[in-house]
Amino acid sequence: MFGFLPNVGFPELILILALALIIFGPGKLPEVGRAIGKSLKEFKKATSIDDDKDDIPQEEKKS
Repeated sequence: MFGFLPNVGFPELILILALALIIFGPGKLPEVGRAIGKSLKEFKKATSIDDDKDDIPQEEKKS
């Protein structure tokens, strides 16, 4: 999952979360997480290949 961070263990994750809590505060942290999640979801949606959808509409394919 985190190929660019191969040596991140549980203590490091706790440190990262604690720093995020200090920087953003307990009120903003859920909003920041939600925004990051939406951004990742949109990125995955934009980069995924969907074979069912083509640029050519169905009517033009029949001709």
